[in-house]
Amino acid sequence: MVDVARLAGVSQQTVSRVVNGASNVAPDIRERVQLAIEQLSYRRNTAAAALASNRTMNLGVVSYALSVHGPSVALFGISEEARTNGYSTRLITIGSLDHSSIRAALRELTSDEVDGVIVLAPLRAAIEVLRGIETDVPVITFEQGSPESTRSVSIDEVDGARRVVRHLLDLGHETVWHVQGPEGWMASDARTRGWMLELSAAGRMAPPVVTTADWSAESGYRAGLQLAEKSGVTAVFAANDPFALGVMKAFNEHGIAVPEQVSVVGFDDVAEARYFQPALTTVVLDFEEIGRAAVASILSLMRGQEPAVIPLIEPTLVVRDSTAPPPARG
Repeated sequence: MVDVARLAGVSQQTVSRVVNGASNVAPDIRERVQLAIEQLSYRRNTAAAALASNRTMNLGVVSYALSVHGPSVALFGISEEARTNGYSTRLITIGSLDHSSIRAALRELTSDEVDGVIVLAPLRAAIEVLRGIETDVPVITFEQGSPESTRSVSIDEVDGARRVVRHLLDLGHETVWHVQGPEGWMASDARTRGWMLELSAAGRMAPPVVTTADWSAESGYRAGLQLAEKSGVTAVFAANDPFALGVMKAFNEHGIAVPEQVSVVGFDDVAEARYFQPALTTVVLDFEEIGRAAVASILSLMRGQEPAVIPLIEPTLVVRDSTAPPPARG
């Protein structure tokens, strides 16, 4: 730390404030210190920091269904932001959302083990259970589609879904069909709500949703088979990108061209979306930023600072090759 301070031209106290994420450091000074840290490959002694601060220097993460895109990417953001702030992460995965399983996971992450807990289980059942459990460390939850809060992080997925529908209606489609996410997920609720709100605002009828059992491409394919049998379908909003991939495969097998006959839009912008055939129009959700925001918020709570409202992260619609005006009538 002495070397970093000397290279950056600041005091050791200033270096300590930067390393601990304090807000009372000028941006140009913070940048100088961070550059010096990188040049010297400085790594703070977490054991010494823990002794000095009476903290474990560990953050706990409770997660459900890490195979799902959003929670898995958010976990990466948490790990990276925690590491940057000198913290390690301890992950516990749960296979059930019942009260005893969630309570057991939180009990395992006691105050002797971690300084705070982030819960990556964005399902209604998990959030309802958490509201009835008291903990002795700060807890931040990931609640997709929820309003702004001081104790949860989220992306404005309702707005993201509305952008999808608006894009398709602006292309000239009469309405938009929806392949809905599985029951119980907050993301499913938020994306369906946005779809319905935008159709209603435009004075359009909402067709019956096509339901799914999970978030897989296979579920999207089965939904696509159902849609391929219906007449008048010209636009489909799939609740995630794997659904969209499955839908497009089902249409292809039925000789339905995308986007010449039917436009298809996904959600999440997975890394492969731009390489689909055709390249997929979709919504970018910055789940890494969710992880970073969760860590920043929980570190603030751990310092005893007044809880601040965590702003919703804004989604972005990326238009590629899977959407086009509807085919001409006649």
